[in-house]
Amino acid sequence: MRKPVSRVLVINDEILVLREFVKGLNAAARSLENPLGLVFLGMTTANEALARIESDGDVQAVIVDDKLYSLNGGKSTKPELQTTALELVQRITRLRPELDVYILIAQEQEDEVVDTLFAESVDGYFYREERDYRGMYRIVNAEVQERARTPFYDQLKNYVWLAKDSWHTPGHSSGESLRGSPWINDFYEFMGEHVFDVDLSVSVPVLDSLLEPRGVIAEAQGMAAKAFGSRRTFFATNGTSTANKVIFQTLLAPGEKLLLDRNCHKSVHHGVVLSGAHPVYLNSSVNRKYGLYGPVPKRAILEAIEQHDDAEALILTSCTYDGLRYDLPPIVEAAHAKGIKVIVDEAWYGFARFHPAFRPTALEAGADYATQSTHKVMSAFSQASMIHVNDPTFNEHIFRENFNMHTSTSPQYAMIASLDVARKQMMMEGYKLLARTLALASELREQINSTGAFHVLELDALLPDEVREDGIRLDPTKVTVDISSCGYTVEDLHRELFTRFNIQVEKSTFNTVTLLLTIGTTRSKVSRLYDALMRIAREGRAAGRLYQASQVPEFTRLHCLPRDAYYCGGEAIPLLDEKDSLNETLIDRVCADQIVPYPPGIPVLVPGQVITRPILDFLVGFLRSQRRLELHGIVYDGYLPCLRVLKTAEERAVKRLN
Repeated sequence: MRKPVSRVLVINDEILVLREFVKGLNAAARSLENPLGLVFLGMTTANEALARIESDGDVQAVIVDDKLYSLNGGKSTKPELQTTALELVQRITRLRPELDVYILIAQEQEDEVVDTLFAESVDGYFYREERDYRGMYRIVNAEVQERARTPFYDQLKNYVWLAKDSWHTPGHSSGESLRGSPWINDFYEFMGEHVFDVDLSVSVPVLDSLLEPRGVIAEAQGMAAKAFGSRRTFFATNGTSTANKVIFQTLLAPGEKLLLDRNCHKSVHHGVVLSGAHPVYLNSSVNRKYGLYGPVPKRAILEAIEQHDDAEALILTSCTYDGLRYDLPPIVEAAHAKGIKVIVDEAWYGFARFHPAFRPTALEAGADYATQSTHKVMSAFSQASMIHVNDPTFNEHIFRENFNMHTSTSPQYAMIASLDVARKQMMMEGYKLLARTLALASELREQINSTGAFHVLELDALLPDEVREDGIRLDPTKVTVDISSCGYTVEDLHRELFTRFNIQVEKSTFNTVTLLLTIGTTRSKVSRLYDALMRIAREGRAAGRLYQASQVPEFTRLHCLPRDAYYCGGEAIPLLDEKDSLNETLIDRVCADQIVPYPPGIPVLVPGQVITRPILDFLVGFLRSQRRLELHGIVYDGYLPCLRVLKTAEERAVKRLN
């Protein structure tokens, strides 16, 4: 296994002094314990140091003189101030906030420098005159090791090595029930023994409790908060779907208003039902040429904030599934001016903190809450997510009650460990991995475009017209490819890539496929994908006509709160009449369920919504489509598709919305 390398930059404009510092620190690194491979490098200018920090992902710490002078390129003998420590620290933090930063100061200037830098991301100070290289090394080494710790994973691993006899749950007892079984031993061998060794329970106090963390889980969450730039971070083992619901139930009482992107993940709409919120739906922008749903126009968001200044919260998805990012700061500022909390679903964007190409993150833009699917874009197991909190009025007791309502009392400990490990990786090598991913994304774009039959859609092509002036940016790790010239339908292309080339893509519309690059993407994978697309392109198939599914109709209106409609008994009414035509008796009825065509996963109906003819036309057309698509929420009476709607008496009984 490769050992880590951790470079530490020492920045000082006096060459002889710098040489002595670097020599002394490297001598200390060689003579003392150095498990993380600390190596000290000298830099004489701020620009040189910043260039190295930007280009070298193995830089882990910086020691900078509190004042840096230069001789103005040799043209003058009078030294000029390059930059102050304050300016340089701010530039380093904007570039890579995870780095440890130390300042070299003169002892007589201690109070002045420390007071100036107190609010900045400075980890410590060293006296320039002392030259205690072994002491300096020990401090830097200890801080880098601190960032590299995984308190929960370390404790879990140590406990497994103790090999305690298990007289508690789970029932497989460290795999004993499977090992040697003539029926299921193959599962044990396939999964590996440690999968079962680490599958423990709350009966092991040293592993802490996710429901009331006070030990290693609390410590791991604290380290995650520092890494991701939040006041508090909570580990979620039921995915971001549950994370969104927990926040809703914390912030919203029944009947209180919530502003939400209609294009939000369906868990947001489920959260509306559970919390009893009064949703104000904001229609997403639509790129009709490619069947892609984009952000809500900024004007619509700002108008909703003004019109509904009694709303408790606003939730937006940034970035979208296709990689479109809101310009969040002005939106957050407008919401906060009205006392509205801002929640951002960053399920697809949790890595953004660790490379300046992706920042600002939602929290950096001022959001009160951010939910992230750590498993989607970092090295965590499926369902492993994080909730980040920056809400200055955060009510931890109410949050904890709601969190515990949704969290299993038997959480998967390997999942918690994977969150701990994913945080460590992003802090120690996230910048380097993301830089590689960005380079591969750029390379892949060029290769795909060179095939002639496939074309990568850049921001200008992806943006719906109504958001072109909204400051939307594109996450380059989401690559959307126009396939309309390749001669295949999207279903046939999926099948060809999967069966012939062993490639599975992320998602598709009628004329696009979306590729997701992650920190696990390798150049070999990129090469194999390029080879597959080039082979398909060389077949020279004539471009066929691709049939676009109709767009999800815009939101109509709510008759009552979604929660009230959902909990009505209702009745199932067929979508089609006895002549196999659209059943017009459904028009103006109130839906009791969430009806979600997948893809794209946007609800065409939510509980409490009034049904119209365009909605029925869309649903019937969707069901009759030749594509094998899912329609969640439909009730089947035998083979007959039905909608659950409120009975007439229930419509009259529920409290109507104005």
